[in-house]
Amino acid sequence: MGTQDIIDTLAGIEPGSTLDAIRARRLQARENAQKSYLALFEPIDAGDFPLAERAAVAAFVTGLHGESPVAAFYRDKLAATTDGAALVEAIKAEIEHGKTSGPYGAYPAGPLSIESKAGLVYRVSAERKPVLGERLVAALEHAHLLVFHPRDAASADMKALLASGWSTTGIVTFSQLVAFLSFQVRVVSGLRTLAAASTSEARS
Repeated sequence: MGTQDIIDTLAGIEPGSTLDAIRARRLQARENAQKSYLALFEPIDAGDFPLAERAAVAAFVTGLHGESPVAAFYRDKLAATTDGAALVEAIKAEIEHGKTSGPYGAYPAGPLSIESKAGLVYRVSAERKPVLGERLVAALEHAHLLVFHPRDAASADMKALLASGWSTTGIVTFSQLVAFLSFQVRVVSGLRTLAAASTSEARS
């Protein structure tokens, strides 16, 4: 996947197609998205955020957004990593355990507080903690927070990651990875919707 544009692949965009031409109009955005993917998932040096953990977080986050080619891709990516196959079923189960809608969060007292909305505060199931390990347990709980409770993330949540063995550098990369995945899911979904609409128009 290193030389093939990942968003094009996941959206099913063929070279020379209408959607290919649309994406080509924003070439810099297209290239930057690919560079972000490569930096996060195919780095020269994974440092203290191993590839298996990156794939596990990715499979979880994209799975929370619903079944899609993106979720299937990262699930397969996890299965292909060293020791990743043992995590696939646990991640699948945790996706089901953590599914909700959202976004949730609390606004400070004031005119916006009427928009506050309480929701699921996710915690990894006790039976899957031994399989996932302390670092991934903390990562999944924090990823769920970022996806569904973005306004509620606080310093105490960062401390939980640090206490489970995450470094400051690893946390920064982790946050970038979760943000990229949310972006990628939205873009691929939008492109696939456009493709379906174009196909429908062509047939009518």
